[in-house]
This record gives sequence, structure tokens and C-alpha cells, in this order.
Amino acid sequence: MRPSPALFLLSVLSLFGMGESRNSSANSSAGRNSSSYINYTTVTGFFAQDENSTVASTFNYATTNLGLLNRTYPTDSEFDPKGAKTQWQRFEHYVEHLIKESADNEQYKLIYMGRHGEGYHNVAESFYGTPAWDCYWSELDGNGTITWADAHITPKGEAQALVAHEFWKKALVEAKIPAPEKYYSSPLDRCVATANLTFEGLDLPEKREFKPVIKELMREALGIHTCDRRSSKSAIHSRWPHFKFENDFAEEDPLWVSDVRESNSHLDARVKTLLDDIFTNDDHTFISFTSHSGAIGGLLRVLGHITFSLQTGGVIPVLVKAETVQGTAPSTTIAPGTSAPTCSADPTSTA
Repeated sequence: MRPSPALFLLSVLSLFGMGESRNSSANSSAGRNSSSYINYTTVTGFFAQDENSTVASTFNYATTNLGLLNRTYPTDSEFDPKGAKTQWQRFEHYVEHLIKESADNEQYKLIYMGRHGEGYHNVAESFYGTPAWDCYWSELDGNGTITWADAHITPKGEAQALVAHEFWKKALVEAKIPAPEKYYSSPLDRCVATANLTFEGLDLPEKREFKPVIKELMREALGIHTCDRRSSKSAIHSRWPHFKFENDFAEEDPLWVSDVRESNSHLDARVKTLLDDIFTNDDHTFISFTSHSGAIGGLLRVLGHITFSLQTGGVIPVLVKAETVQGTAPSTTIAPGTSAPTCSADPTSTA
């Protein structure tokens, strides 16, 4: 039996530990029945991507020091009295200062969020157009020429990931950018490949080696589109044996269904659960996420960041403050998923 949008929502929320006796439009929140919850905010004023004046479609992280603004910090006088440190060194020291001065219920982390390089599904959507893609082609595994189920990255996507590799290679030495202490990736192949091309082979500091972990909830919006249906755990391990899986990672995809697309509010609740997991169980400060446009958009909404749409291969750093708050989390409404749109024209025509 094909699940209704309401049942789809409930089944996914149950996997997150969020779905007790809730209907598809219930007021709900991650951890709602617990005695505390985590509230997230973006600490702004440090990156160009924090500013409304920055144009996301033309912004180039690789030529702008990842967007780090040229500014002073309150800690400069004691840390860098001679002005000899780099912008990243002074920023890193200031973040460490924020952590040192924070309350017991507060955390700060810098998350480097990278979108995967161009995938074959991106090429297909551009070729057929979004209406035909959404109502027809996205439901297929491919078109007989290319395959986009659990889409791989294209040669252009590989080149975009190598741009990121070269950025990190240079910035680690010259700008003294702090390397990630932990590396997380979506299980979808385009993200695993992008993370691998970006970080594998870099001369990374001790204890910051590239030891990536695959996280189920870091994936793209769920349902209908076969490009967002992940491969089996065994298949992922066969292609990427040096990537580790989070605990209890299922052999087969437990989340994707063929006829219901995840709503934005549900995606936001899902990535909030991801953040709660990481902020509860990972005490590192500098963390890398390799994910997707939709998932990163959801993360930015949860973090209170302005909208910033990454191009394929794009990167955005976000300084996050997390505060554990006693009491019940504010109520939020989670909308049901949606069915695929009906085609209004012949989807097989490219004219």
C-alpha cells in the first residue's frame, strides 16, 4: 500500500524520535516532550554571507577568503598586539574567547557547509526544465543515456570540488584557516564524492585528519525524486570504504518513498534533529558539512541565518551559538508532504 502524506510524515518523524501520536499538520517540535531544548542562532558580522548586500548567485568563496570579513576583534590587543597574525588566526582566537566566556548552557561552533558539485540530476533538470523534471523525469532513474538515481557528480562537479580542494590547500598555509576537526557528509553519492575530492590528500594538522562520517539526516529533501534515494549501506561502503557510518545506519534507505515529497517545515525539523545530535555529542568547534541545497537551506533557516542559496560546489561558513533552554520547546507546525505535480505539457519534449 502506498503511504499517504500524513503516514509518510509520521513514519519519518518516528525514525527521528519525534513522531508520537502526531498527525500531519500537528503543532510539534523536536524534543517537545523533554525538559529542555536547544535554541540556535547565527552570530553575524563575521562573513560576507551574513549580509543582505551579498549576492549569492555571483559570490565566489574561493577568491574572498571564504567570505571572512576584514575586521578587528575585541581580543586583538592581547592576542596580536603587533598586527602580525592573519585574519583567520585572529577570528579563531576570538571564537575560542567566546567559548571560554560562554555560560554552561551555551556552545559556539563554526560550521563549514559545502554543497556538492554538479550532479547528473542537475544537468537533467536544466535540460528538460524544472516543470517537466518535477512532474515526470525526476521520478525515473535516468533517460537511457545518463543515470541520476542517487546521482553521481559530473566532470564539472568534480572540477568544482577540486576548486574547493585548492582553496583549502592554499588557505591552510597562507591564511591559516582552522581545518575542520570533524567531517560529516550526506550519504548520497554526490556529497560523498565532493567531500572526498575536497579534503582527501590535504596536509591537515594532527588530530584534524580527514576521517569522514556519513549522517543519514544530512541528506536532501526526501521522496519522489530518485536522485535523492540513497544507495544501500553496502554499496556506499564498497565505493567509499574509508567513510565511516554513524551508529545504527540502516542497510536500505528507510526514508525515501516514491510518491510523497518532504515539506520545507518537515525538512527543517529533520535538520534540527541533526543539529541537536551533533551539538549534544560532538564537542569539536570547527566542523565540516557536505550536503545539498535544500538541506543547507533548511539548516540556515533553523540557525536564523539569512537566505543564501549556494551554487553547486559552493561553501558557506556559519558561526553558530547554541543555547540549551530549560522548559518546553516552542510549538511549530509541520506541514504534510506533497505529491508530484501533474504535467501540463508533454514532458518528453525538449522543444
